[in-house]
Amino acid sequence: MEVLAVFDEKNYDDTTKVYEKYNVRGVIFRDGKIAMQCSTDGEYKMPGGGMEEGEKLSETLKREISEETGLTVLEDSWHELGEILEMRRDIFDPSCKYICHSYFFYCKVSEKEGELHLTPSEVAKGYYLRWEQPETVYETNMRMAKDPWVIRDTAFVKMILDGKVKLPE
Repeated sequence: MEVLAVFDEKNYDDTTKVYEKYNVRGVIFRDGKIAMQCSTDGEYKMPGGGMEEGEKLSETLKREISEETGLTVLEDSWHELGEILEMRRDIFDPSCKYICHSYFFYCKVSEKEGELHLTPSEVAKGYYLRWEQPETVYETNMRMAKDPWVIRDTAFVKMILDGKVKLPE
């Protein structure tokens, strides 16, 4: 998959271990609006999450979209858009270099919304599904605290707005 951006904090020179994570993010549009997880603080992030052992990218995409949005990804509707790579000292284990591969997929979903199945940290942030104009997502997140996932997802939305990422028709 094409690497669209690399966010390298270069703060891990003295680390002795490496933790590598693989994530999938769903890019879903309906009536010109993008599906986002919105926190009670107003922060937006793309729905998606980490691959489980033995999962294929498409399986992770379907599972994560269902858990975080309550939507069902339609069979064979997903298309690769690109990867964002992040590298930094792990915030949970400072002796570890954290490498995160986020794979972005355009996909279509069912109209019906089901129940959310959020992680405890997502529940604590009050995440819920929100359909929003991409410009609003970008402008809002630019004013928010700069958590790594906000930086990553805001950069991706900006690539869509700038036409650097082409969405299927």
